Amino acid sequence: MVVLILERVPTALRGELTRWLLEPKTGVFVGRVSAMVRDKLWEHVCSSAQGGGVMLIHSADKEQGYALQLAGPTSRLVRDFEGLQLVCIP
Repeated sequence: MVVLILERVPTALRGELTRWLLEPKTGVFVGRVSAMVRDKLWEHVCSSAQGGGVMLIHSADKEQGYALQLAGPTSRLVRDFEGLQLVCIP
């Protein structure tokens, strides 16, 4: 499972992502893609965000069962506490 959350990114980027993922709410994309496709989408989103913020949440073989990645300025921060990733609101 993959969840991408985009903040203040170009509308064209959101349109491109709808080819691969579902957008149930503005800027929130959900879907099931392979790890290779997920990584390629992440690279593309990071390079096309134009100063916007992006958060990727995906399934991972970890204690929590998922991993979080951030790029650019987002309204949330991720803190790592001994391998446990928690979201903070600054």
